[in-house]
Amino acid sequence: MAKGDARVAKSDKREAGNMISSFFSSYSKSESQLKVIDTYLIFTLIVGLIQFGYMVLVGTFPFNSFLAGFLGAVGAFVLAVCLRLQVEKPSDFANISRERAFADFVFCNLILFFVCVNFLG
Repeated sequence: MAKGDARVAKSDKREAGNMISSFFSSYSKSESQLKVIDTYLIFTLIVGLIQFGYMVLVGTFPFNSFLAGFLGAVGAFVLAVCLRLQVEKPSDFANISRERAFADFVFCNLILFFVCVNFLG
């Protein structure tokens, strides 16, 4: 029975490796604009995790500052996901051009960060 379990584990690892390699090969064919947006998404996710980790380790003394920074990171992430959806699937957003989607993204980010700066106190 142990040999059978080992074979199953090896085949699972092989399948996982094939799945990961197929993901990277198909992702490498995607547009450079999507890759830039994905990089920004990863950045905002890391910023939010660092802020949350800092709050857990150090404390929440300036609570308004933590909320403004964390909600700013979460809001920027959500807006970037919306931009990625509009850029990735233009058929779903036929009446919105890529330039219009980017302008909406920038405008909404300006409003978001204006609110965050005002919330700092």
